[in-house]
Amino acid sequence: MQHSERDVRLLFATRITRLFAYGFLSVALALYLSQVGLTDPEVGLLLTLTLVGDVPVTLWITTSADRIGRRRMLLLGAGLMILAGVVFALTSSFVLLVVTAIIGVISPSGNEIGPFLSIEQAGLSQLIKDSDRTRVFAWYNLVGSFATALGALTSGGLVQVLQRSGLTLLASYRVVMVGYAVFGVALAVLFQFLTPVVEAPLVETAAIRSRLGLHKSQKVVLRLASLFALDAFAGGLVVQTIVAFWFQRKFGVEPAVLGSIFFGANILAGVSALMAVRIAAKIGLINTMVFTHVPSNILLILVPLMPNLPLAIAMLLLRFSISQMDIPTRQSYTVAVVAPDERSAASGVTSIARSVGAAISPSLSGLLLASPALMGLPFIISGGLKLIYDFLLYRSFQAVKPPEETAK
Repeated sequence: MQHSERDVRLLFATRITRLFAYGFLSVALALYLSQVGLTDPEVGLLLTLTLVGDVPVTLWITTSADRIGRRRMLLLGAGLMILAGVVFALTSSFVLLVVTAIIGVISPSGNEIGPFLSIEQAGLSQLIKDSDRTRVFAWYNLVGSFATALGALTSGGLVQVLQRSGLTLLASYRVVMVGYAVFGVALAVLFQFLTPVVEAPLVETAAIRSRLGLHKSQKVVLRLASLFALDAFAGGLVVQTIVAFWFQRKFGVEPAVLGSIFFGANILAGVSALMAVRIAAKIGLINTMVFTHVPSNILLILVPLMPNLPLAIAMLLLRFSISQMDIPTRQSYTVAVVAPDERSAASGVTSIARSVGAAISPSLSGLLLASPALMGLPFIISGGLKLIYDFLLYRSFQAVKPPEETAK
């Protein structure tokens, strides 16, 4: 750590807090919305609008962060997270839920959403050495996956305990909504302790004011963004909330069991992200992204084809054991192939592209889940589209090497 180990630790702490909250929410969100009276297509539409609303919010915050202040924008994001949790807990009005889903920060997948990731990684990239970038990003993703796993496990167990103690299904799920807002408050408190060392250098601030911070790397970033959008669209078909909903509808799985499933899945995902560091050091970032992603997508396709619950869980867990190897490598590759003064913008633009790509697909999954005969299609379509993404990524960027690989 070159500048501030304290700030690095704080950024890891905010990552843990936020991802715990996202995992805590994801298991119960679709079930809660169903309990307040929304139909399956409405649940899918609301999840889509959550992702649609994330696009302009994240775009403005991430492209303004280096000019207005990264800490200020992170605090704003935490405030929008608190808003979402409070309103979701207090109302069953579809209109109010839709408005809040668009404006607030709420994660239906258990994964990152909102402006936090781009701003935090922009800060991390200037606090660490280039040679440590992939390793630190891998640990950053590892602790996030563990936090998501613990959040999902805690949520499922809490709901089960509350229901057995006499609370209704609706009331037990509402406790989760309130808890999500509380975690937003904790996140805001942690952001308050960040120091100015995480803020953008003046040269980067000047660049951000032109073309959203992109200049000589604009074509590379836009090509990456388009491919990431395809991958995110495919992933949006099987976000964690949708998968939890599918397991409950298909096999009648109880919330506590759902929490255990996603606890194990996210633990495996975190370990796989850490394993990616050694693999990338041997075969390169792009090769790691593609060669680990292909078998993961095949396993995803197999999940709904399994004849019973244990086999379906096994396919899902096997998939998660290799599915996240492309995340730290993708993040590291994105900031490595652009100029230093474009890193914040490149991360923000590619994150926005992923949000746009993922915005439509949950509503499509909602429609498919409404038909017993089509319930398995989200997994199959998602896996197929992800295989196409892998092929296009390899063909387009195999020859574009990051600095550490060029040096070799």
